[in-house]
Formats: sequence, C-alpha cells, structure tokens
Amino acid sequence: MTALTTPPAATATPARATRLSFAGVLRSESIKLRSLRSTTWSYLIVIAISLGMALIMSLSMVSMIEGDAGIAPADQQGGILLQSSVFGVYFGQLVAGVLGVLVISGEYTTGMIRSTLTAVPKRLPALAGKAVVLFVATFVVGLVANLAAFALSSAIFAGIGVSASLLEPAVILPLLGGALYLALVAVFALGVGTMLRSSAGGIAAVLGLLLLLPTVLQLIPADWAHDLIPYLLSNAGMNMFTSTTAEATADGLGVWLNLLIVLGWVAASAVGAAVLLKRRDA
Repeated sequence: MTALTTPPAATATPARATRLSFAGVLRSESIKLRSLRSTTWSYLIVIAISLGMALIMSLSMVSMIEGDAGIAPADQQGGILLQSSVFGVYFGQLVAGVLGVLVISGEYTTGMIRSTLTAVPKRLPALAGKAVVLFVATFVVGLVANLAAFALSSAIFAGIGVSASLLEPAVILPLLGGALYLALVAVFALGVGTMLRSSAGGIAAVLGLLLLLPTVLQLIPADWAHDLIPYLLSNAGMNMFTSTTAEATADGLGVWLNLLIVLGWVAASAVGAAVLLKRRDA
C-alpha cells in the first residue's frame, strides 16, 4: 500500500518594488513635452517671432543708415546686428512663459498629475524632471531662433557693408544669453503654474509680472518704485544679454548681477512650487 504524498506548496516570491529613476523621469517628461501640441506651436511661434522682428528691425535700421548717407563705424556694427537679432526675445519671453505654465497646469486640468505623482511619490523629482526638460528644450529652441535671426539680419545688413563675426565673444555671448533668459522664464513660469494649478491664473500672473508690473512701477511718482524697476524679472533679464560686456549697464547693474537677479526669481518660484507640491493633495 503506497502512501499519497502532497507536493510542497510553491512559495510565492515577493514582488520586487520598482522605483522610477531620475533618468526615467526625464524620459517620461520629455515624451510628455513632445506630445503636447502647445509645445510645438509655442516653439514655432518663438522662432517665427525672432525672424519676423529681426526682419522688421533690420530693414528699418538699414533705411536709417542709408538715409544718413554713411556707414556705421566698425566698432558699432556688431551692436547694430545684435540689436535686431535679439529683439524678438522681448516678445518670445511671453510665449515661453505661457508654455511653462501649460506644461504643469495641463496635467492638473486633465487629472494626469495623479498618475505622475503615483509614479513619482516623492513628487520633487517629477518637478525637477519637468524643469530640466523644459529648460533644455527652450534653451535649444531659443538659441536656434537667435542664430537664425542673426543670419537673417547679417544677410540684410550685408547690402550696406555692416557685418560681424558670429565667433566674436561680444556677438555669440548675447545670443546665448537671450536663449538662456527664455529658458529661465519658462522654468519660472513652471513654478508659478505649479503653485496656482490653473492655466488662466498662471498665465495671467506670469504675463502680469513680465509686462504689467514694470509699467505700473514706471507710472508711480515715487523714487522707491523707480528703484525697484532694475530688479524686476523682465528688466534684469533683458539687460542680461543686451549689454555685450560685464561692465555696468545703463541701469547701473552688470550683466552677471542681472543674471543673479533672474536666478533669484527662478529660485523663489521653484521653492514655492516645491513646498506647495509636497503639502497639497493632487
């Protein structure tokens, strides 16, 4: 008589907890940024604005120089070309600000933010991933736009003998500075959008800081209001690359100090966004 033996029960192996690395977060955020239609349209508009403003400024300045029946001095030709090449950044910053808000506010609108925070429960890596991807993409597009605007301006000014080498530090650094400013504005707007969690509110706040606040302070008949103007985001940002040297600019601040002011605005926005993202529910 044989005894029936029961096979030993298979021991279940515990599921290994998976953790999304920061590289994975970057890939995820890159895919999400590329999949947004607003991203493509915003970057195309930035390039179109840069080329359009460069064309208008170049033709206007060429007419003025020809009307004076003279040729610009050699030491001023680089500055003339740069003036028309980076003029579109003033309007491009508005597009970059809108895109920065939409990158995060769109997820709150659609509810995708819950999936994002579920995949990245610590939350801050998700915000950092969005900021890195947005910064790099905006910087690259801004640099392409500035270089294209410089090429267009150079072609127009060549007809009157005005030229400058792109490899000169006084030329390439402002072009890089304009692209850097656009990228920093986008990251600043990302922080504002994270804090407000509303597309309309975030866009209104960013555009108000960039456009409305400088105008309001200029209208206030008080010394303290005028003293604050150089420390505004848009004023410091534009002075960051419109001056070709590290010496003091017209407002009394140097290029590097203007960069520090812009970084201060971005840091304040990022800290506020990080604190509220950790404390509030999705």
